[in-house]
Amino acid sequence: MKLIVLAGGLGSRISEESQVRPKPLIEIGNKPLIWHILQIYAHHGITDFIICAGYKGEMLKEYFVNLPLHNSDVTVDIATGETIYHQAEKLPWKVTVVDTGQETMTGGRLKRVREYIRPDETFMLTYGDGVGNVDITALRAFHSQHGHLASMTVVSPPGRFGAVQLEGDNVTKFMEKPESGNGTINGGFFVLNTKVLDMIEGDQTIWEKEPLEQLAGMGELNAFRHDGFWHPVDTIRDKRVLESLWKGGAPWKVWA
Repeated sequence: MKLIVLAGGLGSRISEESQVRPKPLIEIGNKPLIWHILQIYAHHGITDFIICAGYKGEMLKEYFVNLPLHNSDVTVDIATGETIYHQAEKLPWKVTVVDTGQETMTGGRLKRVREYIRPDETFMLTYGDGVGNVDITALRAFHSQHGHLASMTVVSPPGRFGAVQLEGDNVTKFMEKPESGNGTINGGFFVLNTKVLDMIEGDQTIWEKEPLEQLAGMGELNAFRHDGFWHPVDTIRDKRVLESLWKGGAPWKVWA
């Protein structure tokens, strides 16, 4: 199973960092957010990743191309051009970074990587700016059991986020950033059938609007409840919170 990561946005609410790098490369504990996210999934056996790049996407390409260099000591034989990596962290990952456009919306980015997914393939989707100790294995099993087109992890964080209305395990209404109330919200960490891509009209389609609303209206969007740790990185304050937690034993660090 593949994981698609939405990693192309501007990150305007954390412009102190995003002016110089794409949001997924903001560092927590000297490691980019994208590294933390992929480690969570790799712990559950998902190691084939598709990164939907956009804003400063060349930096994401350079990061993954040079990942052994970032994580090891290095000897360079100038005469022969040979490079030797010492104590390199061997990550069994396959990473495809796709330029999905500077101005493309979240749904459009997802549709642009359709060619990298088999027509009959169930896949996972998440955002490149949030971490959590979500049980990915249980999420996959949940999706297989209910047989609907989409599963969405729901969490209960601060009230600045959009809420969802639930009936049992079904999401019956999707409300992006309501005026009041904390509610249960979209925490990302989706499992999706490829048929959902047909609900995305084009580059300007926002995944959290028409596609999710349509899936909810059809009874095809099921909620996987996550009561553990979950935290996005939208502001400098969020980054500082995660930095502090990393130093004290990060609750999202499910890998060894």
